[in-house]
Amino acid sequence: MPARPVGQTCRVDVLADLDARGLIHQTTDRRALAQRLDNGPITVYCGFDPTAASLHVGNLMGLLTLRRLQIGGHRPIALAGGATGMIGDPSGRSAERNLLDDDALARNLEGIVPQLRQFLDFDDGPHAARLLDNRAWTVGVGVLDFLREVGKHVTVQQMVGKESVRNRLDDGDGLSYTEFSYMLLQAYDYLWLAENVECELQVGGSDQWGNIVLGIDLIRRRLGRAAHALTWPLLARSDGTKYGKTAGGETLWLSADDMSPYRFYQAWIGVDDADVGRLLAQLTFLDLDEASEIAAAHEADPGRREGQRRLAAEITRIVHGDAAATAAAGASEVLFGGAVPVRQASAAALAFVAAEVPSGQLRALGTSVVDVLVDADLARSRSEARRALAEGSVYINGERTSDPERVVDADDMLHGRYVLLRRGKKRWHAATAP
Repeated sequence: MPARPVGQTCRVDVLADLDARGLIHQTTDRRALAQRLDNGPITVYCGFDPTAASLHVGNLMGLLTLRRLQIGGHRPIALAGGATGMIGDPSGRSAERNLLDDDALARNLEGIVPQLRQFLDFDDGPHAARLLDNRAWTVGVGVLDFLREVGKHVTVQQMVGKESVRNRLDDGDGLSYTEFSYMLLQAYDYLWLAENVECELQVGGSDQWGNIVLGIDLIRRRLGRAAHALTWPLLARSDGTKYGKTAGGETLWLSADDMSPYRFYQAWIGVDDADVGRLLAQLTFLDLDEASEIAAAHEADPGRREGQRRLAAEITRIVHGDAAATAAAGASEVLFGGAVPVRQASAAALAFVAAEVPSGQLRALGTSVVDVLVDADLARSRSEARRALAEGSVYINGERTSDPERVVDADDMLHGRYVLLRRGKKRWHAATAP
């Protein structure tokens, strides 16, 4: 969870902090927004469409920004897009999303709502967060009423002028009317929140700018009020590609069921050196001075990868909690030859290792290491196992062994449960007690 206790808030210059972290891409009227934030708590919202059963790393910036604003004394709304999720936002898409039915949306909402709750403080109080679903105010609205209340105030020129629409029209694939209407629904969300819960600020990624501004214009026309927008740059590597997947193509899900905390941790261990400082500032709650010190130390000796380790630990802690972050770091030390000997690894770290590498139960304590290697598929035959031992490529709990007469017994069982076998540098097996 976030480094600051969840229930604690303090009045800080949130706008200056976001700017210093490189988290402001665009705002409507910077001076007016700064004055409004200085005048007292403001209600702010960010939307999260349930297009999958888990949020992903692309949603992380929004979650952290809401949390930063809450820490700064403001009132966040996490908006689960049960209605907008039925259509799908065309922003940043080259093709239309598959339309989800009610059952799929319900399953997805069931998965993401607990994730939204873990980032914000929903307890009673002046800064308590709220979790809303836009289906609550859209399901009962008829098409004709929607066209009169919303469509009448938005011109086709405005809609076609949005970058997300132009991109889809220019590339020749076109845009369905369903997706074209998405921005109207998002604008209606902002209008409803402004009118019913006094929301004055919407935040989102830079690809949401056109949709948010449309909502601001609708609020001005319908309610005669000012509203504000703030977007952050999309989360991208130094080469411009998005941080949405690992190098191996695995989506960076925030759910432990869809991506283990260990694999999540490893994804950040692999970031480019050039991105470490920026990601420490944008994706953690570290003080900026501390983040700068870590980045400077990393730049002085990038081979140690201390910057990546701290980044991975901080982000994993925020998403999965202290225990998972510690265990993931411990598992990484075991598998990649860290400073901590295998025999000193925690039970939680070994459990993570056993979940990530091939594993199986020992046939019995006192089994010959030759037979254990064959059983673990680290050798195809007993003769191959003996050759591997003679070559010195076999390790038991991180210690090299070459004795074909050696047995694996109770003394080898770490925490009474695991023995880690390795052949060469990368072939692992976690054997568990019989």
